[in-house]
Amino acid sequence: MPGPSFSTPRSVKPSLPKKHFTLAQANKTLPLVKRIVSDVVRTHEHALVVQAELELLEDSKQTASMQAELKKTTDKLNAFVAELAEIGCEVKDFKSGLIDFIGQHQGRDINLCWRLGEEKIHFWHELTAGFAGRKPVSTLIERS
Repeated sequence: MPGPSFSTPRSVKPSLPKKHFTLAQANKTLPLVKRIVSDVVRTHEHALVVQAELELLEDSKQTASMQAELKKTTDKLNAFVAELAEIGCEVKDFKSGLIDFIGQHQGRDINLCWRLGEEKIHFWHELTAGFAGRKPVSTLIERS
């Protein structure tokens, strides 16, 4: 009998209006964001391991225990994601720790894009472009 299916939770949307960050404001949040995103990546990996083990189990006692562990882990993951949403950023990839902050450029919303392991925010992209459309933040500087 296959185990329950596990899927990574969708990013939690802030209940407040979207916060807009300047590049400096977003970079200023990174010490806290880095700690939470490290927890997100680690917890997500643990959830995947538990899910894989659960799918191999046939013993109902062990299955119940592993299901409880999976629920505890996903609840923890959801709490971290909600904490990031409260700060004003959104998790885009749980495995790599990819985060977007809403910024503005030339009167339109953009994403300031950061990934775990980066010292500061180096890239941005249009809301519809995604990771593949990342451009250096140096291109955000208005030319006179």
